[in-house]
Amino acid sequence: MDVSMEQDDNVVLLGQDIGYFGGVFRCTAGLQEKYGKTRCFDTPISELGIVGSAIGMAAYGLKPCVEIQFADYMYPAFDQIVSEAARLRFRSAGEFSCPLVIRMPTGGGIFGGQTHSQSPEALFTHVSGLKVVVPSSPHDAKGLLIAAIEDPDPVIFLEPKRLYNGPFDGHHDRPVTAWSKHPLSEVPEGYFTSKLGEAEIRRQGSAVTVLAYGTMVYVAQTAAEETSIDAEVIDLRTLLPLDLETIVGSVRKTGRCIVVHEATLTCGFGAELAALVQEHCFYHLEVPIVRVTGWDTPYPHAQEWDYFPGPKRVGEALLEAMEA
Repeated sequence: MDVSMEQDDNVVLLGQDIGYFGGVFRCTAGLQEKYGKTRCFDTPISELGIVGSAIGMAAYGLKPCVEIQFADYMYPAFDQIVSEAARLRFRSAGEFSCPLVIRMPTGGGIFGGQTHSQSPEALFTHVSGLKVVVPSSPHDAKGLLIAAIEDPDPVIFLEPKRLYNGPFDGHHDRPVTAWSKHPLSEVPEGYFTSKLGEAEIRRQGSAVTVLAYGTMVYVAQTAAEETSIDAEVIDLRTLLPLDLETIVGSVRKTGRCIVVHEATLTCGFGAELAALVQEHCFYHLEVPIVRVTGWDTPYPHAQEWDYFPGPKRVGEALLEAMEA
């Protein structure tokens, strides 16, 4: 983001506590001091107002990058996102666009309970006109964020909050692994982008394909290692646009597919992934597609790790797929 602000004077940051404090997770600390209060500023606690103002700024020619402190708080702004931001290009016949980025910390694993742990990505992937991004590493966070800011249309940028401190593998009872010990923490200082719509194969394999994004990428890798199953783990990185070519190529190779996400099961994004795999890979599948997800309940506080799709549940799915 810092690189984008240096390259383009039209980039403006706004959101609750985003300027002075750097946001609740301190991701934008120091930017107001560097770029001033006219380009990086705090707002009242009004998600509808934050997003509504940003849509007007985008239509005017600026490139607002706004932060909703938690994805759970975006519901008051949902009408602005769906009815205005996503539709602006279509309803104006291309006369206007909405180069808006909405950053939101998402997911659980921090004992946030039902109002600080939701994963609402499927609500956005259902809306025509939006792009949806879920980075899983510091390297991708920078590259994808710059690409999102440069995109002429609105981008929902979901940041898995459990990954801010390190590549969480799902074992909550172990010490946190710092990003400094992971190769994806190496982020070039200069300008670079990661193309929207391109997945990454994080673990090569030939026995089963695991489709994941965000925190679940590391959980899936851990499950594969602990079960000694030759799983290929694909980090989707962007849900819209989706890299269907990489998904289809992997599943046709392995003949098996497991979909993992933290959001609830029913109508989660995994349902769309399973439908696409069935449509494009039906004659290559050896076993039914398996989904490992959160349960169809509000995210609990006291029983968080029973809800969280950890390596044990993913490992059981891997074994089930191989034994079928």
